[in-house]
Amino acid sequence: MSNSSKKILSLTDLQNQVKTWQSHNEKVVFSNGCFDIVHLGHIDYLEKARNLGNRLVVGLNTDASVKRLKGETRPIVPEYARARMLAAMEFVDAVCFFEEDTPKSLIESICPDILVKGDDYKVENIVGADFVLAHGGEVKTISLVDGFSTSKIIDKIKNFY
Repeated sequence: MSNSSKKILSLTDLQNQVKTWQSHNEKVVFSNGCFDIVHLGHIDYLEKARNLGNRLVVGLNTDASVKRLKGETRPIVPEYARARMLAAMEFVDAVCFFEEDTPKSLIESICPDILVKGDDYKVENIVGADFVLAHGGEVKTISLVDGFSTSKIIDKIKNFY
């Protein structure tokens, strides 16, 4: 098993790992997404998220979840490949799949210290924000890199080819 594969955790293993980190007074940051075609915007965002705490957990939409959210032609990259790419990033400490349309139950089951989304979200609209705040955590938004999105990359490829 590769080192990056070891960071792809089941929910039970993730719960245990988060408890261990928190018992050592490490702040656990959580974010989520599809991360279909990884680009500079994703790298910048996840690196900034990790800098808010000691550990970064990424909730990753499964293929079925991405298809429901983005349409029949997505994802472009299958879930295991997306998870391996995220797990290979030095600033990502764990990756866990979620099947639902939102990571609400994943957030509630691990109770992160800091919940993060891009600044295209308002805190009051971030799924799980009320739970994290009610449990003494923080909710933050991170500025995004202009001009980078998976949809724009796909459109550019379609227009050229």
